[in-house]
Amino acid sequence: MCGIVGLFLKDRSLEPRLGALLTDMLVTMTDRGPDSAGIAIYGGEAAGSAKLTVQSDDPQADFATLAEELGSVIEAAVSGAVKDSHIVLTLPADKVAAARQALPELRQGVRVMSTGAAMEIYKEVGLPRDVAARFAVSQMSGSHGIGHTRMATESAVTTLGAHPFSTGLDQCLVHNGSLSNHNALRRKLRHEGIHIETENDTEVGAAYLTWKMQTGSSLGEALKSSLEDLDGFFTFVVGTKDESGVVRDPIACKPAVMAETDQYVAFGSEYRALVNLPGIETARVWEPEPATVYFWNH
Repeated sequence: MCGIVGLFLKDRSLEPRLGALLTDMLVTMTDRGPDSAGIAIYGGEAAGSAKLTVQSDDPQADFATLAEELGSVIEAAVSGAVKDSHIVLTLPADKVAAARQALPELRQGVRVMSTGAAMEIYKEVGLPRDVAARFAVSQMSGSHGIGHTRMATESAVTTLGAHPFSTGLDQCLVHNGSLSNHNALRRKLRHEGIHIETENDTEVGAAYLTWKMQTGSSLGEALKSSLEDLDGFFTFVVGTKDESGVVRDPIACKPAVMAETDQYVAFGSEYRALVNLPGIETARVWEPEPATVYFWNH
């Protein structure tokens, strides 16, 4: 059992409140996942730049001179903004591959949480309230975001095991359920050159969508294909730089509710995650249908 939340803003005037709204939604889902929590925020895109969000168990030692050292190795200007156990490294977009290759050599203990022009991912072990407070999520702004509270059932409670999972630029996924064919898919996707770091089934779901989109599918098409290629039961909420999507497996045994107004589209594992959103009393509220793809874009 896990809790999922998502908020896709149509009204730009709400963007300064995105983090605060998502934090409230996430904390409400605590009893569905007290083991760990994570959130992906889309915002702050700058032309020609990319962001690497990096995590460390020893941030004081690992982050002190990381930006300067990385910049020296890749021969480019790199800046770093530390947020608790994470640092957001900003660098030229054409230096992302070089930076990812250099990071393990510079700091063996760091882990890349996300890469992209707009996306930042923050996740850690602990109660959702505490995780959100550590990263001051309530103060963040952006155009859309997704979050997850985890109750581990098939793998260890670790930072790497927390959601969201990101396997492509500005693309991430949160999941409630269990994939039964993830081992076979993991082998196939690694053979196709998709980087998969953990043994978590959710990361395979994210990697599958990355692979489909890299081979020409739109987000909507990739989500539709997942209904044929992924076995098990699942509710996915997915983010890309400009889009957000939702799909449930054909059985749809995991709870889900959505709400839409002129200002936003919201997702929650349960309706109580949505009750404090502005204008929720007049929103169109519905349960997403099984085996049906929903997506929105800016």
